[in-house]
Amino acid sequence: MVVALYQILLVISAALTLAYVITWHKHFDVHITLIFAMVPISILGNVMMAQSRNPEEAILANKIIYFGGTYLEMVITLAILNLCAIKVPKMLRLAMFGMSTAVYFSVLSIGHRDWFYKACEFTDEGGFGRLVNKQYGFMHGVFSVLTLSYFAVGFGAMVYSYFRKKNVSNKIIRLLFIPELVAIIAFYGGRSLITKDLELLPIAYVFAQIMYLIIIHQVCLYDITDTGIDTLVQTGDKAFISFDFKRHYLGCNETALTIFPELADVTVDTVLPKEKSVAVQVNRWLDAFEKDKANNSFRYKFGENSYLVTLAYLYDGIRKGGYQFFLTDNTKQQQYVTLLNNFNTKLRDQVAEKTQHLVEMHEKLIIGMATMVESRDNSTGGHIRRTSEGVRILTDEIRKDNAPGFTDEFIHNMIKAAPMHDLGKIAVDDVILRKPGRFEPEEFEKMKAHAKEGARIVHAILEGTDDEAFHHVAENMAHYHHERWDGSGYPEGLKGEEIPIEARVMAIADVYDALVSKRVYKDSMPFDKADSIILSGMGTQFDPQLQRYYEAARPRLEAYYDAQDAVADGSGLVGSGTMCMPGRN
Repeated sequence: MVVALYQILLVISAALTLAYVITWHKHFDVHITLIFAMVPISILGNVMMAQSRNPEEAILANKIIYFGGTYLEMVITLAILNLCAIKVPKMLRLAMFGMSTAVYFSVLSIGHRDWFYKACEFTDEGGFGRLVNKQYGFMHGVFSVLTLSYFAVGFGAMVYSYFRKKNVSNKIIRLLFIPELVAIIAFYGGRSLITKDLELLPIAYVFAQIMYLIIIHQVCLYDITDTGIDTLVQTGDKAFISFDFKRHYLGCNETALTIFPELADVTVDTVLPKEKSVAVQVNRWLDAFEKDKANNSFRYKFGENSYLVTLAYLYDGIRKGGYQFFLTDNTKQQQYVTLLNNFNTKLRDQVAEKTQHLVEMHEKLIIGMATMVESRDNSTGGHIRRTSEGVRILTDEIRKDNAPGFTDEFIHNMIKAAPMHDLGKIAVDDVILRKPGRFEPEEFEKMKAHAKEGARIVHAILEGTDDEAFHHVAENMAHYHHERWDGSGYPEGLKGEEIPIEARVMAIADVYDALVSKRVYKDSMPFDKADSIILSGMGTQFDPQLQRYYEAARPRLEAYYDAQDAVADGSGLVGSGTMCMPGRN
């Protein structure tokens, strides 16, 4: 009867192992695989023991039984620790294996040494063989302590994880607890209550196999990495194509074949034929990736669909084995992005149009203020327009030389800011501002205040503007356009390159206009005389480094003022501005 029960248990255990093999997944815990491999071997030892007919057969069967007894509980304990997400150091695993191996080697010495059994007898009662009257050696004590330690570690890990770990399923822990409890009862309970000849451990082992089949089903559901990968592969949302480092084709999934039908004709482990379009595409991506590892994302259009292609290394465990392409259909996202881009472009154009309108209004307001200030001066108008053009002509020559710092933006800001350079005159009393002829010293001191006051007004007007660069240029031109290279100017007495370059350019345009323009209190100065005065001021009043640009700009300046004179002769309008004479500037 006992032999038949062991045989039935062996058949059931083998069937359960077969079921495990059928459901096996490469990501299953190796310790669970070992459990299903060791249990049938251990039960086979029980069958052989029951059928033994002499001491040698019984001892051999006993050695097979203890193969499971010494290693199986170690493997179960490691499986529990892994399922409880408790990392076991490599050295500790080696120590556990070493202790179990040492115990099993002592088991193998039965009949030759007294390490495990000092003595034992064989009995064959009723055709049922077994070893009796065993006298245990010291290694049997080690075996008992080691087994008890494995049980203790397993139970401790389950209790700790159940109450303290949030990333472990309590349902799995409860399932793990049941076979472990049955095993410890069977191990220390010894014989069956039904018949003293039937050991409980083979039954406990078969029960453990059943429980572990249930457990691995649950584990698969909780393993987000594996289920995520399997779902991606099976649902067809992603296409996968693999190559080794020599660009040999390793395979793809069904989704990839719908995108690249040519792959169906490619033999695995061969290089893609160059004449195939898929080879051109893949090699282009691989070339880009090998040149720059950060360049691993591409777009691919197939029919009406758009795909995001991601290239990464193909790993075999922790070792790089080749390349893996992931193609994700993002047609809807691309359509959305296109729609959004079109909307943003339209919105940006509308904002730019409105912004340009506001900018134009702002500039007209500034020009209007400058014109209003100019109308209070003892002049007949046109100074701000002419000096702006003078700045434009001078900066055109500077631009041709690619002078450092004179970017297109900087030059544009200078030209736009030029009309604001005399806004400070709004604070000068009319009696002084409109006085013909020379100023008295105290009058000139009041007149000089317009530079600093102009900087204050420009700052107030442009404060908070988004265009900080223009704000800075405009304020500098208003503040420092009367400074002199030798330091004798006003309002701060700056000298040389302490004076902002935009103010140095403004100074030349401002003085040149004052010289060649007609005033109600003076006639316009001939160009050659004005030119002589400007050149004589290079190095004292003006920046000498700007001389070559002034000389290059002189023909255009004279042509421009000739045109202005022609307009003035026809309309009665003449220029205005600040006279370049002591007591006026």
